[in-house]
Amino acid sequence: MKLARTKLASASGKLSLIALAILAGPFALADDSGWYAGANVGRSSATIDDARITSGLLGSGLTTTSITDDNRSSGYKIFGGYQFNRNFAVEGGYFDLGNFGFNANTVPTGTLSGNIKLKGLNLDLVGTLPISEKFSVLGRIGVNYADAADSFAGTGAVNVLNPNPSKRETNLKVGVGLQYAFTDALAMRAEIERYRINDAVGNKGDIDLVSLGLIYRFGAKTPTPVPVAYVAPPVVVAQAPPPVEVAPPAPVPVVVPPPAPKKVSFSADSLFDFDKASLKPTGQQDLDKLAAELKNTQFDVIKVTGHTDRIGSHAYNQKLSERRAEAVKGYLMTSTGIAGDKIVTKGVDGAEPVTKPGECQGKKVSKALIACLQPDRRVEVEVVGTR
Repeated sequence: MKLARTKLASASGKLSLIALAILAGPFALADDSGWYAGANVGRSSATIDDARITSGLLGSGLTTTSITDDNRSSGYKIFGGYQFNRNFAVEGGYFDLGNFGFNANTVPTGTLSGNIKLKGLNLDLVGTLPISEKFSVLGRIGVNYADAADSFAGTGAVNVLNPNPSKRETNLKVGVGLQYAFTDALAMRAEIERYRINDAVGNKGDIDLVSLGLIYRFGAKTPTPVPVAYVAPPVVVAQAPPPVEVAPPAPVPVVVPPPAPKKVSFSADSLFDFDKASLKPTGQQDLDKLAAELKNTQFDVIKVTGHTDRIGSHAYNQKLSERRAEAVKGYLMTSTGIAGDKIVTKGVDGAEPVTKPGECQGKKVSKALIACLQPDRRVEVEVVGTR
């Protein structure tokens, strides 16, 4: 029995190229690292080489009159992995691809039945390419260590010399899929995978598994909304108009313009590591200096605006700039005791750069481009209503 022939090699090659393309995608770091686990169930399929079975029987002096194939089965996998960043993970697990078989009738009268069971272990490199806030495309390439257990039985004129051959061998494994995140901790995957398999009688082929499953990330944090204090409008009590008095002309009042808002801009690279939203010790020191200036100052509101450069997608940059602004707000609240409703945050996804058009050439992410766009990565703190 042969599971697949050369006609599947081309498709397998295309799956490998898709997986490698996703693995070679943007390598932007993010706060998405950690362990995860999951499971998939689905439908597995194989191609049984009827021509080879017929040829083998003919070599024994038997003519095949009919062959019935059982080339569909149910499969599942259980896996765990470690996510290094938003684009790259290593994943390992156990798989069971199910059972496949055939029944052949011969002249002189006899039957030959064959069956194969496939299960084993795998280790994959998994690439993730986000396409929206919730959806991501997956690509994987790795190795599988499969246990192929064959069983053959003959009746009548068919004589089987080795009824239960088996083989264990390591081969290639590739796949693509789509992932949807319900929350930061729970997501659903739909995948198509191809396992290269050697059976126990020296044949090489492919088993395809189409499956659906769930993945759970350990330690994932769900953002907690910052409560906004409600301030009731003042109650205006109507009063009787005072008596009319004739007064001498009043002097012309001197209009004192309100003080200009104080605006401080911090380099994002001094506050955070590249592509991170956790304050560094040096960034905390810079904010401590600003907090010391605000201690004896009265103000109406403090505006905190996070800016990113143009590297990366709109959705990701918007989220990163908002998280950085929230981190600065949280630290100012802790270090100065300022109420949360006195600080307003906003994220800008690189739409307000400091660098001039054409100053930083190129679209490919490199150290030179990252360094050139450094002024665009900043956090601006504006104190409004200082008196």
